[in-house]
Amino acid sequence: MSDKEPSQRQLRVGEQIRHALSRILARGELRDPALTNVPITVSEVRCTPDLKTATAYVLPLGGQNVDEVISALKRAGAFLRGQVAREVRLKYTPGLRFMADDSFDEANRIDTLLRRPEVVRDLRPGAANDPDEDDDDPARSAGDDHDPSTAFYHG
Repeated sequence: MSDKEPSQRQLRVGEQIRHALSRILARGELRDPALTNVPITVSEVRCTPDLKTATAYVLPLGGQNVDEVISALKRAGAFLRGQVAREVRLKYTPGLRFMADDSFDEANRIDTLLRRPEVVRDLRPGAANDPDEDDDDPARSAGDDHDPSTAFYHG
């Protein structure tokens, strides 16, 4: 994918397709055994700049059997595209690609990092003024008990 930000149209069409896919999958009209009674989250849909292809990032509830669900969605891609075409009014309905959404794994990884003791210590209020930490500020060097509020001439 390019470094260019998506256009308003790409974002709008992607969101419309996401909502349509969510409704279609919630209705349970797919006959594939890998998709029956499997709640699927459609977290994002990204469209190419020409709106010819839409990539849906999906994850089954609980994260179980991800590869099997993605394969089943790919097999049902033509049917799903037809269903999306009935729900979203577009001149051309994009081809659908399905990919596993790893944003939940990434969020979990970041949460784990933020809970590490050394990070919690650094994020604690007042951690910047912690007397246990090394002080690299030359203005506060040893023997400098000068109060900066009295440094102004009052006279």
